[in-house]
Amino acid sequence: MAVEVKELLEAGVHFGHLTRKWDPNMAPYVYMERNGIHIINLYKTAAKIDEAGAALAKIAASGRKILFVATKKQAKDIVAEKAGEINMPYITERWPGGMLTNFVTIRKAVKKMASIDRMKKDGTFMTLSKKERLQVDRLRAKLEKNLGSISDMTRLPGALFVVDIKREHIAIKEAQKLNIPIFAMVDTNSDPRQVDYVIPANDDASKSINKILSHVTSAIAGGLAERKAEKEAKDAPKAEAPKAKAAPAKKAEVAAEEEE
Repeated sequence: MAVEVKELLEAGVHFGHLTRKWDPNMAPYVYMERNGIHIINLYKTAAKIDEAGAALAKIAASGRKILFVATKKQAKDIVAEKAGEINMPYITERWPGGMLTNFVTIRKAVKKMASIDRMKKDGTFMTLSKKERLQVDRLRAKLEKNLGSISDMTRLPGALFVVDIKREHIAIKEAQKLNIPIFAMVDTNSDPRQVDYVIPANDDASKSINKILSHVTSAIAGGLAERKAEKEAKDAPKAEAPKAKAAPAKKAEVAAEEEE
């Protein structure tokens, strides 16, 4: 689905930061200055959304996860909703240090959460004292808040999608260390050189974030649908195989009739 510049304009994607706060490396994406604010070139934004969408669709089609990162107030709920719709992991609370570079430890914390759930199911939880149960419940709630959305992520993600790279600088550094591709909404006050796929956009307004995320998740959903279709196509011949074997028997019957 091609991105319309008009819809980006209506969502306020073009509003950058104050000119005195800008990063000169964003110059190629700035259209003009108006009332002391930089205006982002939406034609470039639309092209970059298409480019990022195509790359993300490929990653999704390969079966790898895309981790969404947005801890700022305006973006949290939008990211949780949009990433949840396509069953992708997301971090909307504080970024856990070592989330990527020390992934083994993070997985242990997720497994701890699963073991508490098992304790509650098999009745072990009720054998604990009241004080111990309270401590375990608090631990479970804390783990759920910070890591609940990544409980299905069993290996490092295939890519990171970030809203506001200045705020999420720790996540950016960890992804860079591990050569994980970084996709991001980049405002005029940030350095786009830190990102592999730049989407120049207003990363402060919820309408702008919602619009960009809608296009991005739609592209990922397309990649997931493509993967599903390929799987079904591979499984189909196996199901039809017995019919193919039955065909020669019919030919033999016809040949016998002709001889008679």
